[in-house]
Amino acid sequence: MYQIHRIAAFNDNYIWLIQYNSSHAYVVDPGCGKTVIDYLTANNIQLAGILITHHHHDHTGGIELLQNYYQDKLTVFGPYNESITGLTQPIELAEHQTNTLHINDWHTDIRVVSVPGHTRGHIAYIIDDNLFCGDTLFSGGCGRLFEGTAQQMSLSLSILAQLPDATKVFCAHEYTLSNLTFASVVMPDNQVLTDYFAEVNELRNDDKPTIPSSIGLEKKINPFLQCDDLAIKTAVSLHFNTQINDEIQAFKNLRLWKDDF
Repeated sequence: MYQIHRIAAFNDNYIWLIQYNSSHAYVVDPGCGKTVIDYLTANNIQLAGILITHHHHDHTGGIELLQNYYQDKLTVFGPYNESITGLTQPIELAEHQTNTLHINDWHTDIRVVSVPGHTRGHIAYIIDDNLFCGDTLFSGGCGRLFEGTAQQMSLSLSILAQLPDATKVFCAHEYTLSNLTFASVVMPDNQVLTDYFAEVNELRNDDKPTIPSSIGLEKKINPFLQCDDLAIKTAVSLHFNTQINDEIQAFKNLRLWKDDF
């Protein structure tokens, strides 16, 4: 069995360390190499490799320092169709398809799924009931559409939403409070959201993390997973003063609304 450690970095990034035996681990999206090295040293853990979800620097910036520290012995997995310096094992996946990744010494395989939208080649890693989704799905929200389309991101999110409700969501940023502030405007009558918003406010006031979330919770409180719902379409239609009946158009406009919120 393995342990998952949270490493805070920059203003709001989370770097996830997956310790798969008593002394070895893989790290997910190490934007800051020094922060990871400090944590590994303090906890007497050796790094064996890196899992990258997409090319943005706050997810990849630590690769070079970590490789230098470990004398270029690290295995670095990541999407084949993005420009990421330092990959040793590019993962090739057709859009929205899934494959299996096997790592030596691990007792479980990793499912890798293509989830474009935030970036063109974004991927996510699923290990048992743990989802490492980078900047695709956030608690209460989703990533901006920097390179992909609303249709791509909507399908990516729907694939993740089909995972079991107990699946833990390890996203890469502490955006929950701002996401729920927006979600509460879009879904003012959602009691589960209202209750969770109060809980998140308490956590953040105490400087405590809100991640991991879960797929089951996100399906109840995340408006970006409910764009087929009439209430969401109505809220978006009222905001933009136009009638929206299509799920993808509702998603696109909801994302535009959040961008300017």
